[in-house]
Amino acid sequence: MKIGIIGAGSIGKTLALKLAAAGHDVKVSNSRGPETIDAEALATGARAVAAAEAVKDVDVVIVSIPPTRLRTVAPLLSGLQDDAVVIDTSNYYPQRDDRIEALEAGQVESLWFAEQLGRPVAKAWNSVIADTFAKKGLPAGSPGRIALSIAADRDVDRKVALELVEDTGFDAYDAGTLAESWRQQPGAPCYCTDLSLEQLPAALAAAERDRLPKRRDLAMAAVAERAGDDFLNIEGEYLVRLNRALYM
Repeated sequence: MKIGIIGAGSIGKTLALKLAAAGHDVKVSNSRGPETIDAEALATGARAVAAAEAVKDVDVVIVSIPPTRLRTVAPLLSGLQDDAVVIDTSNYYPQRDDRIEALEAGQVESLWFAEQLGRPVAKAWNSVIADTFAKKGLPAGSPGRIALSIAADRDVDRKVALELVEDTGFDAYDAGTLAESWRQQPGAPCYCTDLSLEQLPAALAAAERDRLPKRRDLAMAAVAERAGDDFLNIEGEYLVRLNRALYM
């Protein structure tokens, strides 16, 4: 597939590496220009381009940026064909992002994200820690392979998202529509807890919507207490243990 990635942070960088290694034609961009993209993200063949170039002549656009920036990329997506697939990887954290009243009032994150982008989206790769995503992918059929849920409303979005998640080294699980995707938001039992394909359906079913924000905020408080100003360097294994203790 021809894939454009908007956002070259920890998830976007790994997406560029893994999807290019899987044989896809990958372009990756960020808000600061192609010359600022980490060369490591290009090691398997992805190309660094400007954001406007990343969405030209592609089958799939993956948006991996904070939710408060979604509206800035919406104009870039206006020229996509109707059957082009847009996949969003974002999560809402009020401690990091500006307060978003609709989400504070309980709107499902992926539905709000789709509104900001002005087109249907699939939700994928939002429920995996960056460290897990970079280091723990395995070939299909491997023992201990971690599973990730995806959500979408259109069949084409669902099919493509499932295929690409598999290409990045994780079992892909169809978790249903965007309206049900709150089950994979921060605070949910399946969120960044490194579950197997056998464990994932029960975790999705066990999610309690009203408890997600409180659990998310407890996790953020624990991370802040441990990491101080060094948030980006906190250990991935610690985050998995913390999330399992609080979310499951």
